[in-house]
Amino acid sequence: MDINFECLIVGSEISTLNVESWTIENNESWAVFSTEGDIGSVLGGVLCGTVEFEGSLSQSEGHISQVSLVEQQKLLEEERAKDDTDFLDRIDTGTSVYDLIFEQCDDAALTLKLVQDLDLTHLKDSGFRVLSTGETRRVMLARALAEKPDFMVLDNPFTGLDIAHRQSLADYLKSLSQTVQMLIVFARDEDLPDWIDHVAMFERGKLVEAIDKTSWDNHPIIQQIAAQSEKQSEEMMTLIRKYQYDTSFDNPIFELKNGKVEYTDKTIFTDVNWRINKGEHWQVKGPNGCGKSTILGMIFGDHPQCYSNDIHIFGKKRGSGETVWEIKKHIGMVSSALHLQYRVSCTALDVILSGFYDSIGLYSQPSIQEKAIAREWLDILHMGQYAKTPFRKLEYGQQRLLLIARAIVKQPTLLILDEPYQGLDYLGRRLMKNTLELIARENLSQLLYVSHYQDDELESIRNMLIFEFDETRKCYRAETSLN
Repeated sequence: MDINFECLIVGSEISTLNVESWTIENNESWAVFSTEGDIGSVLGGVLCGTVEFEGSLSQSEGHISQVSLVEQQKLLEEERAKDDTDFLDRIDTGTSVYDLIFEQCDDAALTLKLVQDLDLTHLKDSGFRVLSTGETRRVMLARALAEKPDFMVLDNPFTGLDIAHRQSLADYLKSLSQTVQMLIVFARDEDLPDWIDHVAMFERGKLVEAIDKTSWDNHPIIQQIAAQSEKQSEEMMTLIRKYQYDTSFDNPIFELKNGKVEYTDKTIFTDVNWRINKGEHWQVKGPNGCGKSTILGMIFGDHPQCYSNDIHIFGKKRGSGETVWEIKKHIGMVSSALHLQYRVSCTALDVILSGFYDSIGLYSQPSIQEKAIAREWLDILHMGQYAKTPFRKLEYGQQRLLLIARAIVKQPTLLILDEPYQGLDYLGRRLMKNTLELIARENLSQLLYVSHYQDDELESIRNMLIFEFDETRKCYRAETSLN
């Protein structure tokens, strides 16, 4: 397809897009990099006709589809709205993977091919709401391909995928690029495909440079952003140290003995023994669907099977009479599940304040000091102007930054970070990684950390809980590696 932008502007309180002139010629493959701002979903919305704009956009005949975290969030919310658990004799896990793909094309042969190509065969009868983040991501790509597009906008398509699936998707997209024209938005240098022809660089929604792939490889922008993120991280650490306080618990902070999670149709993991002592930071590793988010949810108290397992946390046996709030007041949490649950009507300032009360939304009257701390966080995140803006109207990446601040603001004993950088631009990811490294190094909180990218690993985290599939038991088991 030929696509031409001329004096195109999308302007709102949150989302902006400003393109003076940009031409994508037929069969050209482009990548988009944004130093700051969530450009992918806006650009995809413009091209797919779901976002209004001023100016001129002309394109030759053909169908455009998109894959983005925003679209993924919308589908998850639709699936939750259709939850019929209260009317069934079983838990409603949502529309099956097969049906979600089939409804986009009404073509059984194509659906089965996409299920196979994207490693979804073992999940085709699974409900959408019980999939892991990486599994959900592959379903979204299959749904977009089921529309038989001529042009695709892929907004950070590798987000949430484990190492093996990132590699298989990279190979798949390279092959697909021979027949489908693509525009790939990326926030990590390693996610830029080698077959891309050109890179469009945006800054806060404005197209500032369009260059060929060779010029990108030698561009100094990455070093500039790294320097900026280090300065901003140190400002954040100054704020954290300013309000630091201590909590003391005896060992172990958390212990799971012979942990097991199973559903009616399958067992996720079994025989997991994990002990976290004072001062220890841990990374949880394993492929998509192995139970990483599940076991973190058991610590937090949000997973129903945390009460059917032998768990001790903060000196108490789970289910011995403690309230969930007694546990949560010592834990900060960031995850895709929490991001999805945070659907209440509240402002950006209220989101950070809710971290003091472990609530989704703000239902208590915060103190003057709590308000002051929350505003300091907004300023450091360069979001002070959005203090009264509704959370749901913010860009996905801005929402994620607020949820990270919400988790850190009370300086919890345990800070659970389940793929915390999902949806962040390059600057936001570098900023938060630098900050988390310093938090771990200074033991301001104990980190429990999940990320599929080797580049995200923190030097201060040396203890690992590693899930691997057990062919004999047909489920996952986990081993600990202590350093």
